[in-house]
Amino acid sequence: MPKIKRVMEPRQCEIAAESYAACVLAQSGYDVFVQYGARQQDYDLVAVKGKKSIRISVKGSQEGGWMLAVRYLRPGVGYLAAIDQWLEAQPENITYMFVGFLGVSLPAAPRVYVADPNEIAAQMRSQSLGQGKAVLREDTPTFFPRAKNQDKIPLSWSYSTVRIDAYLR
Repeated sequence: MPKIKRVMEPRQCEIAAESYAACVLAQSGYDVFVQYGARQQDYDLVAVKGKKSIRISVKGSQEGGWMLAVRYLRPGVGYLAAIDQWLEAQPENITYMFVGFLGVSLPAAPRVYVADPNEIAAQMRSQSLGQGKAVLREDTPTFFPRAKNQDKIPLSWSYSTVRIDAYLR
C-alpha cells in the first residue's frame, strides 16, 4: 500500500474526530457531554436525547482504517483470536463512531460510521476473504485499489440520525 501523508498529528486527529462526532450528534438533536483529560476509560462522549443516552467511543483515522485488535496479536494468537479477545474486552453498552479523514481536505466533511462491538468484530472477521484482520478497514477498493483484499465498511454503518438513534438505551 502507498505511504499516506498525514495532515494532522495523531492527537490532532483524535481531537478533530471527537469534535466532529459531537457536531453531528448535536445536529441530530443530542445533548453531548465530552470527557476531557488524559486516559479516559471506555468512552469519549455521552449523547443524551430525552431520558435515554449512548456512551460513545470515537476513533479517527487519516490512513483508511482503525487498529482495534492489533494489541491482542502476539505469537500463537492469530487475527480471529485477537478479534475475539478485543470483543470480550469491550465494555457493556458502548457504541463506536468512526471518523474517516483519508482523502478529505478542508472544507469537506469527514465520513462517519456508527457500529457496536458485535458488528465491528463480525466485519473484522469477514475481512481478507474471511481470514480476518485486526484493523477495521474503511474502504480498500477506493483508497487502495491495488490491495490484495478489497474490504469495505458496510454502507449501513454510515452516520444518520436513524442509525444513531437505534443505539439509545
